[in-house]
Amino acid sequence: MKFSNKKVIIWDWNGTLLDDVGICVSCMNEVLSKRNIPQLNAERYRDIFTFPVKDYYQNAGFDFEKEDFEKPAMEFISLYYKAIHQAKLFSCIESVLTSFQKKGLRQLVLSAMEHDNLVSSLKSKGIFNFFSEVSGMTDHYAHSKLEIGQALLAGESSFKREEMLLIGDTLHDLEVALELGIDCVLIARGHQSKERLLKETDMVFDKLSDVADLI
Repeated sequence: MKFSNKKVIIWDWNGTLLDDVGICVSCMNEVLSKRNIPQLNAERYRDIFTFPVKDYYQNAGFDFEKEDFEKPAMEFISLYYKAIHQAKLFSCIESVLTSFQKKGLRQLVLSAMEHDNLVSSLKSKGIFNFFSEVSGMTDHYAHSKLEIGQALLAGESSFKREEMLLIGDTLHDLEVALELGIDCVLIARGHQSKERLLKETDMVFDKLSDVADLI
């Protein structure tokens, strides 16, 4: 029971609680098609998605000597926020959040999504009230979650780092957790493939309920 001592759960949002990979692929393909760049499928997307997302755009085929990163990035963001209402929570999310709440665990959200849109999205899915604190980015470019993670944990000084667990879906979540000095588990159904995740950690699970059973 490696996680039986946990008192604080720090959730990633996109790809961990929210199943939005399909929307991301569709919106990116629309941006790619305008530039005659080959489109992505979900498998290819999970193989190349990374942080900072500018690197992902380059992996997808964008040439930033021809145009600034901000142009396709904002095109994608505009399409994404028009479509995000179509994304659903992964199955069992509400039951796991309720279970953790009943156990007295403090639950937080740390996301690369822009903060105001993050709050709006959590509210629209009906789960905002499960979380004691919610922290998103100050812009739309998803450089790194480390800085906002440090600020988030500064407000949780009554808890020891070993009492915290970050649940995410990308290697960036793992990197942030290591920098923050907290444990991390990754769910292999989000924005990066299971094979990529397993190259860096063995704390990879196929579904959230497997993690919930350990807490």
